[in-house]
Amino acid sequence: MPDELVRGEPRGQGASYRLRQHSSGDMDWVVQAHGALYAREYQWDETFEELVAEIVAGFIRNFDADRERCWIAERDGVNVGSVFVIRESDQVAKLRLLIVDPATRGLGIGRRLVAECIAFARQKGYAKLVLWTNDCLHAARHLYEQAGFVLVKEEVHHSFGHDLVGQNWELTL
Repeated sequence: MPDELVRGEPRGQGASYRLRQHSSGDMDWVVQAHGALYAREYQWDETFEELVAEIVAGFIRNFDADRERCWIAERDGVNVGSVFVIRESDQVAKLRLLIVDPATRGLGIGRRLVAECIAFARQKGYAKLVLWTNDCLHAARHLYEQAGFVLVKEEVHHSFGHDLVGQNWELTL
């Protein structure tokens, strides 16, 4: 995917952002952004940042450029969002690590990142796109529902210093 300038949604003139594939330095940002945002908004502890770092390390270590992708959203040269599609099997891809900086929420970045994942997974011939999230992440869950994902499983767990309800979602492509 070549870099692409995208006109943002409602928040006024100049509300544009660019989607691009990841490059050097982006993965540190993904880990740091997740750790800081989830600590601030949900009071999750450093074990969440550890999980994100493990996912990112696995992505880098096993990266299959033909079947996997990371998109970075930039606004005015600053990273403001990201999402990954990671190969789980020949038929199943996993959407991972969706994040949008709070200062740029409302511009359609999250919706666009999810749409890119779906289009990419379809183009690569995956039969299903899956994801895991937690029920307290209302905005992300809303994006997934709007995109057609279906909740297939819920499970109570204690992670990141809190009692949570994990959710598995699927989209048949």
